[in-house]
Amino acid sequence: MKLFFVFTSLMLGTYGFSQDFWELRDSVKGAPRAVCASFVLEGQGYVVGGVDELSFKRKMYSYNQIQNDWDEENSLGGPNGDGLDRGSASAFSIGTKGYVCLGQGQTNAFFGDLWEYDLATTAWTQKADFAGGPRRQAVAFAIGDYAYVGTGEDATGFRKDFYRYNPNSNVWEQMTDFEGSARKQAVGFTMGDDGYVGTGDDGVLRNDFWQYNVALNQWFQKANFPGTARAGATGWGTFPTGFIATGEDLNSVFTKDVWEYSYFNNTWVQRSDIIGPGRKNAFSFVLDGTAFLGAGYGGIFYDDFYAYYGILGLEENQSHVESTAYPVPAQESVTIKVANAYEIAGVELFDLTGKRCPVSIQWSAIKNSISLDLSPMAEGTYHYVISMSNGTQSNGKITVL
Repeated sequence: MKLFFVFTSLMLGTYGFSQDFWELRDSVKGAPRAVCASFVLEGQGYVVGGVDELSFKRKMYSYNQIQNDWDEENSLGGPNGDGLDRGSASAFSIGTKGYVCLGQGQTNAFFGDLWEYDLATTAWTQKADFAGGPRRQAVAFAIGDYAYVGTGEDATGFRKDFYRYNPNSNVWEQMTDFEGSARKQAVGFTMGDDGYVGTGDDGVLRNDFWQYNVALNQWFQKANFPGTARAGATGWGTFPTGFIATGEDLNSVFTKDVWEYSYFNNTWVQRSDIIGPGRKNAFSFVLDGTAFLGAGYGGIFYDDFYAYYGILGLEENQSHVESTAYPVPAQESVTIKVANAYEIAGVELFDLTGKRCPVSIQWSAIKNSISLDLSPMAEGTYHYVISMSNGTQSNGKITVL
C-alpha cells in the first residue's frame, strides 16, 4: 500500500488561531458539594460522592454532553453500600469500568478500599484493597490497561508512594515512589502515554510539576507550574496539552485561573479564567476533546458546571528549530531537513491521542536530515518531535493518507 503525507511546518509565532472560552452548562445534580471523585465511561462523565453542607455522600450522577443533562446512577456500593459515603476519594476508568478508592467519611478518616462500577450491569463490586494502606487526597490516573494511584495523607502523615493496579488480575504492585515531596491534594492526570502530578500540600503549598514515564517506571521533573503555589486544584490532559485550574493558594485565595502545559515545549501559558467564582476541590473530566469542570468550595459549596473550549493548534514555542520535509507528497518514507542535525538527541512520533508510535528513524549529520520509514503507519495524522542536545526542539504534523 502506498502511503502519502502532508507536512505542516510549524514556524515561530504561527500557531494558536482562536481564543479559548468557557460556557455554562447544566448544574450538577444533587446538593452543591466539593471533593467529588470523577471518571469517564463511554463518552459520559461520572461524579461520585463528595461532601456538602450536611455530610459526606455516596451518590453517583452521570453527565451527557449532547443532552446537557445529569442523571442519577447507582450509588457507590449499590443498595447495600451503607457506610461508604466519602469525599477526597480517587477515581479512574479502564475500558467500560469505573473505579473509586480511598477517601474519608463521616466516621472513617481514611478509606483503603477499591470499588469497581460495571457500565454493562450498572453494578458495584468490591475489589482488592489499595496496597499502600488507607488514605485520602491521593492522585490517580489510568494509562492503557493499568491504573496508578499514589501520594495523599494517611494516619502517619503525607505519602509519596505509588502503586499500579491491574484490573484483570485484581492485583496492586508498588512502583517507583513519586520523586517530589510527600503531599496531599495534588493534581494528577494522564496526557498521552504519561502520567503527570503537580502542585499540592506537603506542609507548604507547592508548584512543582512531574512526568511519570510508564515504560521506564521513572519520574522526570518538568517546568514548574507558573501560577501561585496551591492545593486542591484540578487538572486534565488533552494531548499534546495538559491543564491545571483553580485551587486555594498560599494567600488563602480561591483561584479561578487556568494554565496550559505544552508537552512538546515544556512550557506553560495562561488561558482564560473560568467564568464562575474561584474555588478549590472541584472535579474535572474530558468528553470527546472538551473539558468540563464543576462543583467545589469557595467559602460556599457550588453545583455550577462549565465546558472549556481550548485554543486549536500547537502553542508557540520560544525554543523552536525550523524544519522542512520533502518530497510533498511522499511515498513510504519522508525526509525532514533540520539545521545542525549533529545536535539531534532524539526523535519521537505520536498519534493524536499521544500514544508513542514505533518508527524506523535515521539521521545524517552531514546532510542535516532525518529519514522516517512510514510504511508500517496506518492512515491518520501524527505529531513528530525532534529534540536537540541544547534543549531546543522542532515539531510538526505528518498526515498519512
